[in-house]
Amino acid sequence: MYSHVFFGVTDFERALVFYNPLMSCLGLETRFCDRSRPWAGWHSAGGTQPLFLIGKPYNEQPHNCGNGSMVAFQANNRAIVDAAHKTALINGGICEGKPGLRPEYHENYYGAYFRDPDGNKICIACHAPEGAANVLVSSV
Repeated sequence: MYSHVFFGVTDFERALVFYNPLMSCLGLETRFCDRSRPWAGWHSAGGTQPLFLIGKPYNEQPHNCGNGSMVAFQANNRAIVDAAHKTALINGGICEGKPGLRPEYHENYYGAYFRDPDGNKICIACHAPEGAANVLVSSV
């Protein structure tokens, strides 16, 4: 469905400290990292798209978060949701909702919410029942 999603960041090196371990926790592979531009991208293991990208905004204006904007990454199981949330907070993220069931979405929705160091909102969600793994794996 998506080709790519891009998050603007203000401090690229700080963003890499946050995103490299988070993407690894989610099983996503680095597609590229160009510090001279600066920008970096990750994709699902064995694939090339969709891409998740971070970098300096193209128009060279200061980064601003979109109010109501969020990217949700799908996790294969609830343990990955827990680990990703913990990884995000250890590396400078801010909690926006601890890991847990959100039955208002559906009975098996298990998600966690946080913001990166630049304030971009991220969700990690598992849609499978406890003990099961999602069949569909999607990076964004």
